[in-house]
Amino acid sequence: MIILQAQDLTKRFNGETIFSKVNLAIQEKSRVALVGRNGAGKSTIVKMIIGEQSIDGGKIVTKKNLSIGYLAQDTGLNSDKSIYAEMESVFAGLKEQEAKLHSLEEQMGSANMDPNSEEYETISSQYDNIRADFEQHNGYGYDAEIRGVLHGFGFEEPDYDRPINELSGGQKTQLALAKLLLEKPELLILDEPTNHLDVETITWLEGYIQNYSGALLIISHDRYFLDRIVNEVYEMSQGTLHHFTGNYTEYTKKKEQLIEQEWKEYEKQQAKIEKLQTFVDKNIVRASTTKQAQARRKQLEKMDKLQKPTGDAKSARFSFTPKSKSGNNVLNVANAAVGYTSILSEPINLDVKRHQAIAIVGPNDVGKSTLLKSILGIIPFIKGKAQFGTGVDTGYYDQEQASLHASKTVLEELWDDHPTTPEGDIRSILGSFLFSGDDVAKMVHDLSGGEKARLLLTKLAFQHNNFLILDEPTNHLDIDSREVLEKALNQFDGTILFVSHDRYFINKIATAVVELSRKGTTLYLGNYDYYVDKKDEQTAIKEHEAEKNAANMPQPEAKVTTDKKNYELNKQAQKEHRKLAREVEGLETKLDDLTKSKDEIEAEMTKPDVFNDLGKLQDLQKKLDATNEQIKETESSWEEASLKLEGDE
Repeated sequence: MIILQAQDLTKRFNGETIFSKVNLAIQEKSRVALVGRNGAGKSTIVKMIIGEQSIDGGKIVTKKNLSIGYLAQDTGLNSDKSIYAEMESVFAGLKEQEAKLHSLEEQMGSANMDPNSEEYETISSQYDNIRADFEQHNGYGYDAEIRGVLHGFGFEEPDYDRPINELSGGQKTQLALAKLLLEKPELLILDEPTNHLDVETITWLEGYIQNYSGALLIISHDRYFLDRIVNEVYEMSQGTLHHFTGNYTEYTKKKEQLIEQEWKEYEKQQAKIEKLQTFVDKNIVRASTTKQAQARRKQLEKMDKLQKPTGDAKSARFSFTPKSKSGNNVLNVANAAVGYTSILSEPINLDVKRHQAIAIVGPNDVGKSTLLKSILGIIPFIKGKAQFGTGVDTGYYDQEQASLHASKTVLEELWDDHPTTPEGDIRSILGSFLFSGDDVAKMVHDLSGGEKARLLLTKLAFQHNNFLILDEPTNHLDIDSREVLEKALNQFDGTILFVSHDRYFINKIATAVVELSRKGTTLYLGNYDYYVDKKDEQTAIKEHEAEKNAANMPQPEAKVTTDKKNYELNKQAQKEHRKLAREVEGLETKLDDLTKSKDEIEAEMTKPDVFNDLGKLQDLQKKLDATNEQIKETESSWEEASLKLEGDE
């Protein structure tokens, strides 16, 4: 069933038509990507859908009472509440029902209440109705849902009481997304949801939304993410929206096939037109063939002429060409440590050779960008140092864009670095990065994030370094610009060390992956897919070894409870003492087993495929409640038996 349909949408800004006659349909449970270049109108379409932009033509039709959740790009959650309290507010209705159920339970259990009375029947019926609705909406499992989603975004129990207004911008954005996921709208619209997330969190998010019960509309430049999530792609190009089925990779193949087919049909028609026109030109004046020529002319006039395929808009075109070659040994870092007031990662070992392209991956806040800055001398190593090889000339791309000057124009930003270069040459290289005409007179502070990124790449390309150190170079770039950058880096006759959370980009560029953690560096000699395969293999081996060791562990021997000082006790007292000791030991073992069972149930409840399945979650919640009750009873029995044992001793 279609839950939302955009029909012939048109949008104009300042008299200029941005797009017209745009059509889009979203089905229940659809996973739809909206792709296109920066500025193509993707976010405008979304804002028209949610009512933040006016519609200049056409209409949007939705299912009755459709619930829509929208996360704008880099939008943070603002709240005075704690992390857990804000997430819990999503379930305010369930909490009210929970309180009502407790109140009704107390009324039914009152000493003054007659179980056979009409009043009891009324309360009991009300209780059953509320409880049925409470269970249907996962009333017994919402705490596990909250914990599961917060865990996915890297927030653990010690973080739950932290006030949201004291968190970083990136953390607030993560919590805004977390809250939306818990709200479960029928249509979830996400604009660049993987921005500022580390690879581990993105992988968790993929697992979660693959099992999401509603429909998804996603704007993203993360091609790896789109490949794993979407089954439809709408491409916004030159004011027109084109629809393709399949994931991102399938879309690119179908798009190529479509363009190829359009050219074939156009060229075939052009050949036919030329043939008909030639016949008309030669025969229109001949009496014997005039009628035939007139017929051909009418055929030409009635023919529906195909438009010449335009393809995409102009792309950037650039390259990185080193002015000199380095030696084979480019960089060495041995047993180093990075951080600020405390160590973030140690020991760090890097041995970079010429023509390698090494990607550094790892969770946020482990020091990836700090490591790059320490190598460059911007931040000192806490321990160790960077040693560069012979002839190494380093160029740096800073994701924070700190090297740009807000008060300069685009032209001045580049020309001031190279004052002896003729203005025409400066304009020419800026043009290759899509800064042409009046664009070069724009102030840097007025540029978009994508334009600033292209300007930084322009400056880097003009330096002609042989060793490029890049910190999140794909941030703010649209897919087309990322692909141009990939091509330039793959053709680069030098060495690359880079940090990126763009897994598609890493796959295209990296010859090796270095994983950075609190415990230092681990080298994987392959691209991102190779790295993931090796990590999965290592995890499987560890799990197998753990199972093997557990199976081979000797069973614990029974405790010897005979004590020399109690030797003279009568036989019956000794027997009772041994029995009590065995009981305490058995209760301790039972407590251990129950605690492990509880941990396993809670871990299972945090898995995305479970807490999106109401039936599974309710079954697990019942098991958890029963296990907690057993733990409580066993602890009480253990305390009683232990006190008796201590008394006997």
